[in-house]
This record gives sequence, C-alpha cells and structure tokens, in this order.
Amino acid sequence: MAGHNKWSQIKRKKAANDAARGKIISKHVRAIQTAVRTGGGGDPDLNVVLRNAVSAAKTDDVSGDVIDRAIERAIGSTEGDDYDEVVYEGYGPAGVAIMVEALTDNRNRTAAEVRHVFTKHGGNMSGSTAWQFDSRGVIVIPETTEELQELAIELGALDLEVDEDGLTVYTEPTELYSVLESLQEQGTEPSVSQLTKLPQTPVELDRDDSEKIIRLLEAFEELDDVQNVYSTASFSEDIAV
Repeated sequence: MAGHNKWSQIKRKKAANDAARGKIISKHVRAIQTAVRTGGGGDPDLNVVLRNAVSAAKTDDVSGDVIDRAIERAIGSTEGDDYDEVVYEGYGPAGVAIMVEALTDNRNRTAAEVRHVFTKHGGNMSGSTAWQFDSRGVIVIPETTEELQELAIELGALDLEVDEDGLTVYTEPTELYSVLESLQEQGTEPSVSQLTKLPQTPVELDRDDSEKIIRLLEAFEELDDVQNVYSTASFSEDIAV
C-alpha cells in the first residue's frame, strides 16, 4: 500500500477551488483548446493530450457541455490565442520542492507572477525539482473491496491506497486509460482519473509549515496562467483535507 497523503494535496486543491468555479472552468477550457490545436485534433481517442485535458476537467466537475463547446470552438476557429506550456521549479518553506505548470501567451508576465509568489511566501524560484517527482496515472474509486483491489492489481496497478474516500489506484502514465477502461467494463465508475506527479520523498510538515505551504500553493492556483501545482509536501494529519 502507498504511504498516506500521496493524493491529499490534489484532493485539497479540488476542495479549495470549489469557491472559484469560474476560474477553474476557464483554466480547463484553455487547456482543452490548446490540446485540440497542438495535440492532433478534437477526438480524445486519437489525441492523448486532449484526453488528459478532458479527464482533468471532469475531475474538477466541469460539465460535458462546457467541454464539448470548448472542443468545438477550437476545431472551428483558426484564430485564437496561442499558449506555450511552461514549467517553473523552485522551493518553498521547509525545503518543499515545487513544480508549477502553466499555459501562457506571455512568458515574461507569467514568470514574473510565479517568481513573485515564490518570494512573497518565503520560497525561491531556483534549482531543478522535476527529478523529485514521478509521473503517474491516478484513479480514485469511491468504494473498496478485496475483489476490487485484486482486479486493479491484475490490470497493472503500480500501487494502491485505501482511505475514507475509497480506493486510489496508481498506474504508469501510459497505462492510465487502459486500466480505467477495464475497470469501467467491470461496472466500476471512478470519481477521478487523470495524470499527476507524485513526490518520490514527501517532506513531513508540522502544522505551522503546512499552513505556510498551503498558502503558497493556493497563491499559485489563483494565477490565471497556472494549470497545475505539485509539491513534495506531506501535510500534518490535522490540516490535510
């Protein structure tokens, strides 16, 4: 079984963003339209980048109508903003490594905004942190049985985690959708299915440092250009969502 809190920061992000639905939807629409224009068209079955973007949007409860309209607009328009994918790396308080993924039409503006957040919250945008994370597919199933766990392992799961939210299944990135589809064929409907990055060595934090890192992560998430934020933080039990 996986150690606790692997998925906690992503669950925390989803809960924290419930009060900012418009901004979250806008970010997903941007990601979907960029995926259509750069990833090979509007069919998620043929465009893996788009499929990832759609799965992430569904995880944040973006409606199917919004997703479909975003795809249709991207297919039907030859104009529109061109966004670059950019990754910023740095460290926050307590030596927590952070990766910030953004889609931007102005690299200088976004870099300045990200650097400002790092500095304001006691961190710094310097050094490489990508090596401290593993890319993984993650599937969350709101139920857990021994049979379901055995099935996930048979289908190729790398790791499993059981908590109050049910069963979390970790896969290789390239295996995410084959495992997902096999689970669905067996009558299981996951609540989450997306690609993510997990820390190789989580940094255990006390309550004070947990609060500092959460404020830092939330400040990144409030930036319009930021799509995803990953950290090596392992939050204290009394503060993790």
